[in-house]
Amino acid sequence: MELALSLEKLTNEKLLNLHRVADQNNDVQLADFVESEFLAEQLEAIKKLSEYVAQLRRVAKGHGVWHFDQMLLTNGVAA
Repeated sequence: MELALSLEKLTNEKLLNLHRVADQNNDVQLADFVESEFLAEQLEAIKKLSEYVAQLRRVAKGHGVWHFDQMLLTNGVAA
């Protein structure tokens, strides 16, 4: 989960760089496309993965991790 979180943060950083380049080159359409299609979704994914990482750190190893996995499989979200 920590690796997935790192990858999401890296992807977000690259999208922000792309948005910045679009702004510098006055490409309003690309900037709008990146904002509307990708940036909000990236922030939601980062938030969700951050919550998962925090929960996994609290439960430590063993049965807690197994229970967390089972909740992800059955509900798609961890409680």
